[in-house]
Amino acid sequence: MDIPDDLTTGERIRLLRESRGMSREVLAGMCGRGPDWLKKVESGERELRQNSLILRLAAALQLSDATVITGAAGAAQTVPSGRLHHPGMPAIWDAVMNRRLAPPRRDAPVDVAALQGRVDQTWQLWHTSGHNRTEVGRLLPALIRDAEAAGRGLDGPQRRAALVTLSDVYRLTGQATAYVAPAELAWVVADRALAAAQDADQPAAIAAAAWNMGNILRETAYPEEALRVVTEAADLLRPHLDAAPEDWRGVYGALQLHAAVTAARDGRSGDAWRFWDAGDQIAKSLPVAYVHPSTVFGRANVDFHAVSVATDLRAARKALDLADEVDPDSMPSTERRARLWVEVARGHLQRGDTTAALHVMQLAHQIGAETVEFTPSARSAVADLWREAPRALRPEAARLAERIGLREAS
Repeated sequence: MDIPDDLTTGERIRLLRESRGMSREVLAGMCGRGPDWLKKVESGERELRQNSLILRLAAALQLSDATVITGAAGAAQTVPSGRLHHPGMPAIWDAVMNRRLAPPRRDAPVDVAALQGRVDQTWQLWHTSGHNRTEVGRLLPALIRDAEAAGRGLDGPQRRAALVTLSDVYRLTGQATAYVAPAELAWVVADRALAAAQDADQPAAIAAAAWNMGNILRETAYPEEALRVVTEAADLLRPHLDAAPEDWRGVYGALQLHAAVTAARDGRSGDAWRFWDAGDQIAKSLPVAYVHPSTVFGRANVDFHAVSVATDLRAARKALDLADEVDPDSMPSTERRARLWVEVARGHLQRGDTTAALHVMQLAHQIGAETVEFTPSARSAVADLWREAPRALRPEAARLAERIGLREAS
C-alpha cells in the first residue's frame, strides 16, 4: 500500500495494522508485548528504538522490508523468514527437486495398496514419535521416489489410486518439513499434493491437499488466501457429506479448524469461533473415538483447537480454563499433545506467570522434543522465558533454550 512520506513510525504501524484488520491486542501479542505498549508506540508517546522489535512488527504485519515501518531512506532492510535447519532436508530436497522425467523400468506391476500402507504407517510415525521430523525424514526420500514412479504406466482406477497416494506423500512431506524447508520447496510440495489430488479427481484428496496448501499460505503470511483455499475445499466436500465415508467428514472438520486458527491469528474473534463451532458439529456427528489418520481430526483435536483459538486471540484466561477441561491422553498424536502444552504455556505467559509457563513448556519438550524445537510459537515462548523467568528459574530456562538450539543461535 502507498504510505504518505510524512507519517511517523507509530502512524505507519497503526495504518498497516488497521489495513489488515488486526487489533492492538493481537499485533502486540505477536511481538511479545501488551496492547498498552503498542498504543503508546502508535501515538508517538513511546519511541521504537529496538531493531529486533521493528523486525518482529514487520514480520507480524506481513512485510518483507522493515523500512516500510520506519520510513527510513536508503537500502531496504529484509525481514528474516525464520527458517530453521534440519539435517534431513538435503535428502528430501534431492528427492523432490530432482524428479526423474523418464518412466521407470519395472519387472513387476506396482502394488499401489502396499505403497499406501507404507504412507499410512509413516503418518502414524509422524503422530507418535517424539522425534518425528528426524524419523519421518529418513523415510520420505524413498517414499517420494516410489510414489512418483507408481502412477507411470497405470490407468483407470489404479492410476487414480496411485495419484491419491502421491498427494498423500506430498502432504506428509509438507508437514514434516514445515519451518525447515526452503520456501521454494515448500511451495513445490504443496502444489504437487494439490495437482496430484486434482488429477485423481477425488474430492476428499483435493480437500486434504487444500488443507495442506492452507498451512503453507498461513505460515508464509497469506491468511486471506489460506482462508479462501480451505473454504473452497469445504464447499467442494459439503454436498457429499451426508453419504460420504467418515474420513471425508474428518477432512471437512479439519478444514473448519484450520479456518478457525487462521481467523484467530488475524484477530477475527467472531469468525474464529464460528469456524470452530462448525468443526465441533462435525465431531459430534462422528463416532466418539473417531480420529482422521493424517489430520487427527476428532473430538480431542476439536477441544485442543479451542485452546489454540483462545490463545491466538489473547484470551488467556479462557484458554487456560478450556485447557483445564481437556484430557491430554485422549489425543493419540504425540505431536498434538506437545502442541497443546505449548499453547497452555503461551496462555500463562500472556498472564505473566512465567513459573507456570516454564513448567508447562518443559512438559511439552518431554512429550515432543522436535515439536518444540521446530515450531516458531514454541521457540518464541522459550525465548521469552529465557529473558523473563524469575532469577531463581533462569538456569532452567537457559537449559531448555539450549536444548532446542536457541542459545547457540543467539
